[in-house]
Amino acid sequence: MAENICILGSTGSIGCSTLQVIENNRDRFSVTVLTANKNYQKLFEQCQKFEPELAVMACPEAAEKLSGLLSSKNLQTTVTSGVEAIIGAAEYENIDILVASIVGAAGLLPTMAGVRKGLRILLANKEALVMSGELFTSAVRKHGATLLPVDSEHNAIFQSLPIADSNGKPDLNGVNQILLTGSGGPFLNEPLESLQDKSPDQACAHPNWDMGRKISVDSATMMNKGLELIEACFLFNVTIDQITVVVHPQSIIHSMVSYLDGSVIAQLGNPDMKTPIAHCLAWPERIDAGVKPLDFFNLAALEFQPPEFERFPCLELAIAAIKEGKSAPCVLNAANEVAVEAFLNQQINFGQIAKVIQQTMQQTQFETLNNFEQVIATDQLAREKALATIKRMTTA
Repeated sequence: MAENICILGSTGSIGCSTLQVIENNRDRFSVTVLTANKNYQKLFEQCQKFEPELAVMACPEAAEKLSGLLSSKNLQTTVTSGVEAIIGAAEYENIDILVASIVGAAGLLPTMAGVRKGLRILLANKEALVMSGELFTSAVRKHGATLLPVDSEHNAIFQSLPIADSNGKPDLNGVNQILLTGSGGPFLNEPLESLQDKSPDQACAHPNWDMGRKISVDSATMMNKGLELIEACFLFNVTIDQITVVVHPQSIIHSMVSYLDGSVIAQLGNPDMKTPIAHCLAWPERIDAGVKPLDFFNLAALEFQPPEFERFPCLELAIAAIKEGKSAPCVLNAANEVAVEAFLNQQINFGQIAKVIQQTMQQTQFETLNNFEQVIATDQLAREKALATIKRMTTA
């Protein structure tokens, strides 16, 4: 019997890749709910192909246009809109698997709705876990949800760890160190003095991965790796001292686990998100992801190096945030989202992204977050501080 899937953020890169994997495995999976922000044309194409029961758009105007297109083709998909409707999509009846791929803080509440239903959660939204940390993982345990990481690095770690139970909880017995790899992005070998003036298009030109613009900028600053560090601490219940970031420009080894006996287990593959998506969809089985096998005979040399904090100050800020604990990761994430949006809108330059985050964190007294209402309030206040910081920078 096919499993019913809800994809939060189906028109983004992860959502589109998920649908490609499903297309190759129609006998196993049924697309029941799709959600998107404003891209009604792409969602219409997806509805034509997969005929979901429900399509939800955050933007009401876009939803109206989608509804008109579906009616013109006599398609029976129900269309709703708004933030509450996105949350409701995760609570839709008969859903088995929730693919959480809405970028940024906007994905937190819909993902939590799926957690409370006890679904299998395919987590591609690292920001949700960064923001809420132990609150999120406690909810997963309380509601019996299964949390599987889609990020290629966390998925690689997951595959390289022993699995302890049927909910996917890893066993850390004998583990010495988690080695979290990152490509270093498009500016890894650029002169430091040239980074200040890099354009949004240059920052989004990732050498290995096809990603959305926000995540591409995060890769260029290595904040993506910083957020992944924080996420890994909560996903695998480890401290920051048990994780080492390794810059690996080729993106062939997606991450590794070092064991006490000297063994190192790594997960390798071509840089294609369909591999970790397929792994999570079918876990603990394996299915065809539609990805070319790795050709070892044509591989270039594999390089490894430590990250330079002078080049990647955002990574250093993320390490400081997880060491600080409390609300620091939530503030870090909010300030980063605001700063990256300002950079993409050409309000600040590339070098100012880290400065906005740093100044926002310096203005904040970090507190313990006891509930999700506090998380949302902390996120909002941090955004206001970051916006004020940007205003000061741009009017000085």
